[in-house]
Amino acid sequence: MANPPLLTPEQRHQALQKAAAARRQRAEVKDKLKIGSLSLEELFEQADRRDEAGTMLAKLRVVNVLESLPGIGKVNATRLMRALDVSDTRRLGGVGQKQRERLLRAADDAEYRRELLNDQRKRDGGTP
Repeated sequence: MANPPLLTPEQRHQALQKAAAARRQRAEVKDKLKIGSLSLEELFEQADRRDEAGTMLAKLRVVNVLESLPGIGKVNATRLMRALDVSDTRRLGGVGQKQRERLLRAADDAEYRRELLNDQRKRDGGTP
């Protein structure tokens, strides 16, 4: 395995500040999703921007975003990912158009989400 690049103390400090800012921004976005002041569609739009903030948001894992949505949680987020055939490691920036449409529908339409989750439970061998 290769060694990390040699950085001057100033470069290392700047890199650490940049990483901390990215973590703060991603945590803030997840909090906004939890309280409902930011929708999944708005988040996708922000992640599509080619500025620094958009690039940071594009690195959010989809499963973490779904977990942050009201009424979904960790277990259902994982089930939704399987039901929608979205990889557990997929990040917002890597979601294709069809996956995006299905994710948005699942986030906005409670009945559709319930059907997906029930179907996935049956496939997993559980009861609805």
